[in-house]
Amino acid sequence: MDVHRNLYPDKEVPQSLKDRRVEVLNELKRLQIEAEPIFKIFEAEDLLNNIQNTRDGRQLFEYLSKNRGLKLEMLDTLVRFAKFQYECGNYSGAAEYLYFVRALMPPTDRNYMSALWGKLASEILMQDWDNALEDLIRLREILDSNQGSNPLVLLQQRTWLIHWGLFVLFNHNKGRDIVIDMFLYQPQYLNAIQTMCPHILRYLTAAVIMNRKKRPGHSQQILKDLVKVIQQESYTYKDPITEFLECLYVNFDFDGAQQKLRECETVLLNDFFLVACLGDFMENARLFIFETFCRIHQCISISMLAEKLNMTPEEAEKWIVNLIRNARLDAKIDSKLGRVVMGTQGISPYQQVIEKTKNLAFKSQMLVMNLEKRLSNKDQETVQWGAE
Repeated sequence: MDVHRNLYPDKEVPQSLKDRRVEVLNELKRLQIEAEPIFKIFEAEDLLNNIQNTRDGRQLFEYLSKNRGLKLEMLDTLVRFAKFQYECGNYSGAAEYLYFVRALMPPTDRNYMSALWGKLASEILMQDWDNALEDLIRLREILDSNQGSNPLVLLQQRTWLIHWGLFVLFNHNKGRDIVIDMFLYQPQYLNAIQTMCPHILRYLTAAVIMNRKKRPGHSQQILKDLVKVIQQESYTYKDPITEFLECLYVNFDFDGAQQKLRECETVLLNDFFLVACLGDFMENARLFIFETFCRIHQCISISMLAEKLNMTPEEAEKWIVNLIRNARLDAKIDSKLGRVVMGTQGISPYQQVIEKTKNLAFKSQMLVMNLEKRLSNKDQETVQWGAE
């Protein structure tokens, strides 16, 4: 009704809205009466401490059932009351009530998953990203542990989790790391993306590009794995962000990458989740172009580099100076000739040892398994010969 008055100050509120308001208030009173016994139980000062310190919700429920008269039906009432609060826009109240439901309700209850989804939705709408991330991880763990459930239902719920997770992961400091680990390196979620929502590759690609600074030692391997997935799914989904990496790391088409980078700017400006990341994305994307270009050329003209990076020569020179100053680039600038001279970038002995031994544990494990298999086969042959 207040919204209607603000939108139409010269019009009277329709009777249907007045009737709806009366219905909502009556429903609120009814639910408050039903939930009053639960509120009395939760008023105890020691209850919150018990919930925070007790990991076993079943023991806590049994304790409250024995000493405070808590019943499982009361938790179902609390779920309905929390849902009503959510629908009325009281997201903080809904999250608070669902916190108690999550702590006390057994995971096998039919309302348990609905309560978890409702709490996650409430935290997202309140923009409480820390608690939302905690709820997201809890939901992911529960979905991953339900191996006996219907595979189609699990696929659907993982798809929901991926989409809801975008709100959290692109607003939390640790979100981009989780996007890479969850979307690229957890097979069940990568499978959900490839099967149900290949458009999520846009956000995975953007996270990899923007997360280059945080994972300097692993960025090349992550890029290789991502480019492989992009190529596999290119027949179902393409956009300027995925095509940018394809141009750069598959076709080595720097002109095409430059064109796609211009298109990426338009895409990011119109994307709800990525619009706030525009500066970070463009900075790292230019750095990817520059690094790839430097691997091929020893001496580079600043004017040509500026053209490749979609910058003016002055901006390009300042950008390269900042890279050298921050020790992220082994190069020198020849201002007279207007060019960048790359230094020799040898691989350190430590890195060589790491590269040569990184698969050693896996190979050793496979060798042991093969030896055990051969020994078991040999023992079986000996038993058979003995029997004969």
